[in-house]
Amino acid sequence: MRNLSNQDAYRTMDRLPVPEVVINRLPQYVRVLKSLLYEEVQVVNSQLLGRKLQVTPAQIRKDLSYFGRFGKQGRGYSVKNLLEELKQILGLDYEWNVVLVGVGKLGAAILSYPGFNPDGFHLIAAIDNNPDLIGREVNGLIVHSINDLPDLVAKHNISIAIVAVPISQTQRVIDRIIDCGIESILNYAPTAPQVPAHVKITSIDPVISLQSMTYYLVN
Repeated sequence: MRNLSNQDAYRTMDRLPVPEVVINRLPQYVRVLKSLLYEEVQVVNSQLLGRKLQVTPAQIRKDLSYFGRFGKQGRGYSVKNLLEELKQILGLDYEWNVVLVGVGKLGAAILSYPGFNPDGFHLIAAIDNNPDLIGREVNGLIVHSINDLPDLVAKHNISIAIVAVPISQTQRVIDRIIDCGIESILNYAPTAPQVPAHVKITSIDPVISLQSMTYYLVN
């Protein structure tokens, strides 16, 4: 059983909402801290973290202040302890079962990506509506019909869905995913699906990112 930590206290106390931009930076902190731990660095200060993350030391301290007190003034942060605290805050101290919906070229590439399991995310089911794919094995997983989704979610305690389907199917597929009780969705389709307020959806669209980058090329 875990001892009461900053993260446990954070969950139980009254607090201001954490800005999404701060939440989005926390995985970057975890990645840097893992690298420092691998290099056998034991203590890190906000100046070094800031340089590695390209943010100011003040921003580092402000981000962490949303979740409690870490480290000691003038002495920095224990790399190991801060890493464990942030992993708990992000829920990375749990194992998460994930279903992929859409096993086309992009979906097959996602299935072959080796980086999920080490961080506690387990792709344990694949879904597609192509009769030529259903029943076949793709990168170690048998492809199921969308009609099997409710049973797969219940059987494997699936909490997260990755969606890699054409735009024309995205909203319908996401509606079915939500109907199965999944409330966290990573969407690769270049569209903005409508979801209830309690569902968290993150969309990844490389074209949108490129369009944002060109601003800096012309200004």
